[in-house]
Amino acid sequence: MLKTPASPLRFDRLLLTGAAGGLGCELRPRLKAYCDKLRVSDINALQPPQDAPGEEIAPCALQDAQAVMKLVEGVSAIVHLGGVSTEQPWEPILAANIMGVVNLYEAARIHKVKRIIFASSNHVMGFYRQDQVVDAKSPPRPDGFYGLSKAFGEDVAQLYWDRWGIETVSIRIGSSFPEPRDRRMLATWLSYDDLERLVVACLTAPVVGHSIVYGTSDNQASWYDNTHARHIGFRPQDSSDIYRAAIEARQPVLDRQDPAVIYQGGGFVKATPHG
Repeated sequence: MLKTPASPLRFDRLLLTGAAGGLGCELRPRLKAYCDKLRVSDINALQPPQDAPGEEIAPCALQDAQAVMKLVEGVSAIVHLGGVSTEQPWEPILAANIMGVVNLYEAARIHKVKRIIFASSNHVMGFYRQDQVVDAKSPPRPDGFYGLSKAFGEDVAQLYWDRWGIETVSIRIGSSFPEPRDRRMLATWLSYDDLERLVVACLTAPVVGHSIVYGTSDNQASWYDNTHARHIGFRPQDSSDIYRAAIEARQPVLDRQDPAVIYQGGGFVKATPHG
């Protein structure tokens, strides 16, 4: 966990959705340094904080519009990690990632929340090949229902910026784990510390409109060009390269005919969303 600056920009109340998920659990203690109150929400059970005065626990199903309206009341900004995060049949993705994101933005409009950090995904671009480099202006090529739902969420963010002036940074998160797991993740890995740096930069950049940024560490191999997101001020400080030798020793040969090797989405391009 990063050492918090002596005088960070602070928010009265931040909302973290998806707080029981993998990245939510990681960000939950980190975000407390940047706000007076942290409201945490998930459809799954959340454990009470052990040492977190000012933390508020607010369970909520994103497809429940009334519950989301109540959830968003009184918050200064939202870090939206909630929703389905893997390839699934359409129905749960429709409920959480399509209906849920519209409910969230409508609640933000009603309650005059001016900035949302939206956890998008590299899977918005999953059917680009691994020998291509994409940027924020490259047309989406989702690799499944999950990636499609995140592309939809980015479009919702653009609409609410254009029409109602709600700012969003859509973070196309790569692969955020304690360390990269395979050779694909040498290009997509995002350390937890760099995840924190990125979210804080997105929350505190003076002006973002609707911006798209790729969420990866400073990896030697990369398919993502963040030129159009330089105004956000994200400077990753970690790299997958320290794991390269060990990963290449474990995975010395790749099947060049395997779609998971050909395309940036990896295994998601082969996932069967119909159950």
